[in-house]
Amino acid sequence: DLHKEYRRQRQMCIRDRRYTAEHEWVRIEGEEIVVGITDFAQDALTEVVWVEWEKDEGEAVEAMESFASVESVKSVSQIYSPVSGEIVGLNHELMDNPASVNEDPYGEGWICRVKPSESANLDDLLDSEGYSELIGE
Repeated sequence: DLHKEYRRQRQMCIRDRRYTAEHEWVRIEGEEIVVGITDFAQDALTEVVWVEWEKDEGEAVEAMESFASVESVKSVSQIYSPVSGEIVGLNHELMDNPASVNEDPYGEGWICRVKPSESANLDDLLDSEGYSELIGE
């Protein structure tokens, strides 16, 4: 079906990222990483209506510690930091336009930026093939 093919093609575009089993994605940008939720996660949530941060810029976060929550018309989901480090940026645009998480989860719908600690190991995260297997695509 057309929707499934569109999603398959969209998954293919993001081989440059790492993933968690909790459906967060990571894009490396120099000394920082950008974190968001995957297309699979936003699709399961349905319409995102609110994003709330539990941590602020400048605060430390541990690997797999919740730093934000995303509320949809169906449920509230925690968002976890893929690595330990310091939160260096939050996507405040989501306050006015939480639907960006649905419309562009790998772009405008990013959630935060983290400067990983020295001990952070991005190689522990899933690659695109590993994530595709996890979600059965």
